[in-house]
Amino acid sequence: MILYQQALQMKEKWTKKSKRADLWEKAHECNARRVLNLIVELEGLWVKLGQYLSTRADVLPPAYIRLLRQLQDSLPPRPLQEVCRTITRELGKSMDDLFLNFDNTPLATASIAQVHRATLGDGQDVVVKVQHEGIKEIILEDLKNAKSIVDWIAWAEPQYNFNPMIDEWCKEAPKELDFNHEAENTRKVSRNLGCKNNCEDNNINRVDVLIPEIIMSTEKVLILEYMDGVRLNDSESLQALGVDKQKLVEEITRAYAHQIYVDGFFNGDPHPGNFLVSKAPPHRPILLDFGLTKGLSSSMKHALAKMFLASAEGDHVALLSSFAEMGLKLRLDIPEQVMEIANVFFLEFNPANEAQQNMKAFAEQRNKNLKVLQEKMKLNEKEVKRFNPVDAFPGDIIIFSRVINLLRGLSSTMDVRHVVYLDIMRPFAESVLQCNVNIGPAFNANWIHDTPVLSNVEDKLRKLLIELGNADKVLGIQVCAYKDGEVIIDTAAGVLGRYDPRPVQPDSLFPVFSVSKGITAGMVHWLVDKEGVAFEEWAASYYALKRRCRKLKLEDRVASVWPEFGSNGKDQIKVHHVLNHTSGLHNALASLTRENPLLMTDWDQCLNCLTEMAPETEPGREQLYHYLSFGWLCGGIIEHASRKKFQEILEEALITPLNLDGELYIGIPPGMRGISTSDTHIRYGRHQKLSEISKRPDIPSSFQFQLQDISQMASTLPALFNTLHARRSIIPAANAHCSARALARYYAALVDRGTVPPPHSSSTQPQLGSHPHIPKFSSPKSTKKQKKSKNAARNTESLVDGKNYTRVPSEDNAVAKGGFGNGQSNAKLFTNGKIHDAFMGIGEYENLTLPGGGFGLGFKRSYSENGELIGFGHSGMGGSTGIVI
Repeated sequence: MILYQQALQMKEKWTKKSKRADLWEKAHECNARRVLNLIVELEGLWVKLGQYLSTRADVLPPAYIRLLRQLQDSLPPRPLQEVCRTITRELGKSMDDLFLNFDNTPLATASIAQVHRATLGDGQDVVVKVQHEGIKEIILEDLKNAKSIVDWIAWAEPQYNFNPMIDEWCKEAPKELDFNHEAENTRKVSRNLGCKNNCEDNNINRVDVLIPEIIMSTEKVLILEYMDGVRLNDSESLQALGVDKQKLVEEITRAYAHQIYVDGFFNGDPHPGNFLVSKAPPHRPILLDFGLTKGLSSSMKHALAKMFLASAEGDHVALLSSFAEMGLKLRLDIPEQVMEIANVFFLEFNPANEAQQNMKAFAEQRNKNLKVLQEKMKLNEKEVKRFNPVDAFPGDIIIFSRVINLLRGLSSTMDVRHVVYLDIMRPFAESVLQCNVNIGPAFNANWIHDTPVLSNVEDKLRKLLIELGNADKVLGIQVCAYKDGEVIIDTAAGVLGRYDPRPVQPDSLFPVFSVSKGITAGMVHWLVDKEGVAFEEWAASYYALKRRCRKLKLEDRVASVWPEFGSNGKDQIKVHHVLNHTSGLHNALASLTRENPLLMTDWDQCLNCLTEMAPETEPGREQLYHYLSFGWLCGGIIEHASRKKFQEILEEALITPLNLDGELYIGIPPGMRGISTSDTHIRYGRHQKLSEISKRPDIPSSFQFQLQDISQMASTLPALFNTLHARRSIIPAANAHCSARALARYYAALVDRGTVPPPHSSSTQPQLGSHPHIPKFSSPKSTKKQKKSKNAARNTESLVDGKNYTRVPSEDNAVAKGGFGNGQSNAKLFTNGKIHDAFMGIGEYENLTLPGGGFGLGFKRSYSENGELIGFGHSGMGGSTGIVI
């Protein structure tokens, strides 16, 4: 076959383009006929394989589908004498005693049995399913041979280890050979789907299908109620009846969604031969053949539902969590590639020609992924082909995957356009998870975290939260507030996600967006305040040098500390222009993120983009909110002025002195353990809110244009920020992860002119800062010169992706740096007594801001109703806030 294909490819080169399609069509017709004849000759398990292939119109050429379709129900029938012999032996009666009439011509003949129409003695019309003689021995022998072949392949090519699949098949396939088993399965599915209830309730998860009633069964004979229907592959009859094929496939899909996610018990063989369409209106699907079924444990059912919803919403964290719950273990943290694999299950169902294009695109993406894998693991071409990223593959997923692929093939075979699988299955997956999560306080006595009430205000807040929770208006929440340096509110309530029953803890991390600008601005002010203070030595490539940070002043030109920035007319932009949103670079990253939102996660790319951009307005002339560029502008200033990584300054300036270990990050380090990272990811379900955002006057013009495409933002932005890659990236304008108490402590220090507040309440468990995250570092190969300096060696250590993260300083090191830390008396972040004026851009700093502007230096100004300036801070999209008064 391979030599024939190679010869055909050579012949194609010498054939006119107009005739190449005919060349391949004839070749496919010839090969498909050869495959069909061989399968019919081999019988048994090979027919099952052919049935599966006949449904994959999204993968195979039309000739294969057209010919292999005969394997679904049109195999050569067994002799009538054999059929009657089996019926008589199994039922213990003669044919005349059993039936008033028995149709000698079978309605259908498939791999294991054939079906005849008959009439019982009481006049009831039935179908009689009779197992082929000797088929049990053939299939068991085929399974044994298949197992040997798979073992040999796994030994020769480890990346093609199909043992989990064949093991599951060996366990489940023999069950099809006992029709008593099939009879009980049929009754169970019929009960689960309510097929005999004829209920007309408004349950959105009710399905409208028919399943024949079981009359009698033995091991090799099954008698069922006769239902008059048309085969799915009989297009002419379906058209004559006026059947809506789109609605038909959708209802079949809903029936399977109910079986998988609600019942945890489903038919594992949904090929077209196992369906009919009732001739009587409303032309409902008739489900047949429940020999191969799969039962799921409650935990596996929930894991599959979670996997589905994680794929639908682009939530990589929840996807990996669902894999862990179902026992699927990966050898490499490649969440983006895993998401692509999972999404293949849930692609939109399309006609065959479009589906083949989709699969071709997926194959191309797979090759790109292999290159990424090769670079990440430093594998040669042979090694990457042999690499298997799956360490453990649960058998339950095998039949599930087969069902999903067969359903997709069903849609393609029937030439049904755009069956939106996600929309159809979603309510079923949601319902099974929601019924196992007691969300509101009325059902959950521990809905509010058990911590002491610190004030009357907190007592009132908790009562309000209970009301909102019972009204289903609050899912999960943290609130923390300081007054005069003391904590007066510290409340956590609810659960981490709609389908995640874990309670919100005081140390749960939530994603915050524009709030991170306030953190980044504080770091810039810290550097200005610390100008001239010696920084510890840092390691160069091969030797250690003692250096000081470049002095940084608010009046400095940015190019004085960041020389590359001064190009393209930006030499006059000063640090205070950046902090005050008057640099003219408000749209600087709009085109970059519009072309490819993933570039937002590339720190170096974003900094390089800023160096190449030209300002749109003269610096200091007009205040326009720096939607995304603010974070990277500040980040570039921080790194070039300090000659350290952004994360190092975050640790030194804020995390260590405020004792916020483990509860405030801009970019979550890989391998973090011991803290509950919220799977409550970003969702934008209400287009109205997005429209309101797009009309805000403070949004830069290019971003307003971007936000007007609601559907693009609703699908792109949440999916991006739900990825592990994005969560781990340093996005200083939009990617902080923190607890409310960590954010409140930071702002409490700012409002008290940099004074570090007293230790957080010891009654709140776990205590703030009690679980520092110390990532696992690779062991760098140090040179002799580097070994002379412990600090130098320490600073060169990095993570696997080591560009962005550095080792968290130890407590001893933190004290040596400046005596900061929780419990240190009179510890201050800033020495400048007028730091408030700097934040708000008033007093001696007023000349550095735009009069009447909405921003001071790095912080948004807050005004009272009478127009009095009373506070500063930042609020973020998604519900987070950080404003002090």
